[in-house]
Amino acid sequence: MHRMSQHIFATPRALDLAREVLNIEAAAVQALAARLDDDFLRALNVILSCDGRVIVSGMGKSGHIARKIAATMSSTGTPAYFVHPGDASHGDLGMITSKDVIIALSYSGESQELMTIVPMIKRQGAKLISMTGSHLSSLAKAADVHLNAAVDKEACPMGLAPTASTTAALALGDALAVALLDAKGFGVEDFARSHPGGSLGRRLLTHVRDIMRDGERIPMVRENAMLSDALLEITKKGVGMTAIVDAGQCVLGIYTDGDLRRTLEKKLDFSTTPIRSVMSANPRCIAPDSLAAEVVPIMEQYNINQMLVVDAQHKLIGALNMHDLLHAKVI
Repeated sequence: MHRMSQHIFATPRALDLAREVLNIEAAAVQALAARLDDDFLRALNVILSCDGRVIVSGMGKSGHIARKIAATMSSTGTPAYFVHPGDASHGDLGMITSKDVIIALSYSGESQELMTIVPMIKRQGAKLISMTGSHLSSLAKAADVHLNAAVDKEACPMGLAPTASTTAALALGDALAVALLDAKGFGVEDFARSHPGGSLGRRLLTHVRDIMRDGERIPMVRENAMLSDALLEITKKGVGMTAIVDAGQCVLGIYTDGDLRRTLEKKLDFSTTPIRSVMSANPRCIAPDSLAAEVVPIMEQYNINQMLVVDAQHKLIGALNMHDLLHAKVI
């Protein structure tokens, strides 16, 4: 017979327990910081001098942390990948060469799956960095460099589920990745190139020429046009403005929706008023190779919603507005 399901409700004790978990894990990470020594520098130098690949491995919960460490390294300038130790002992070990560095995670340092492949790793001549909770463990003793990831206690009340220990290992892996990033001079643009689908990638890899309106879509009139011609161009192109150019298509000015509101107050005749007499001269322009993200602070600083794009000779080659930036997800 199936037992009837019972509703279980959290009590205020849950908050106390949650705070205790966070405090225990925070203390574990703080202890790591105080314990870092020359072994950490040795591990960094082993990785920095690696001519092959960085391979991160671990079983169970340590395996999940190993995957994250490999992913973090890969996205910050140190190509790395995860190999499951069980798969390694069934053929994947063949991908490891003498030029590679293996980072092996096991809190006990006695993981059977890892210890099975350690002799082969050593025989291949690959460097081995271990991350364990005991420098006396088999894995630590076999390693070229050992990183001490010991914690005083797990956050699990029963002391069974890996909690503080996995948090400490993850933090130590992050410390390695960031130290490597700094040593390699890996910058913001490098990060963007490895994250082209993310918001940072869009902001740092999208240039003005990628999103500007060009060709027939550029709103512009000659300097001898009437105000009525400019209004027709604004309506037709839908950018909220038009550029005013000379015979060589060099920018002389701009006429925007805001200028139109000011013109209406003067009650001018649209058909007889030259656009040159009401335009805003010497408008803010930007180069096509500028990052699209650079447009945003300029628009905010000068309280404008449109921007003209010009080449080195100040010839009009494009136009964009805030909507174009929003559509490109630059902002």
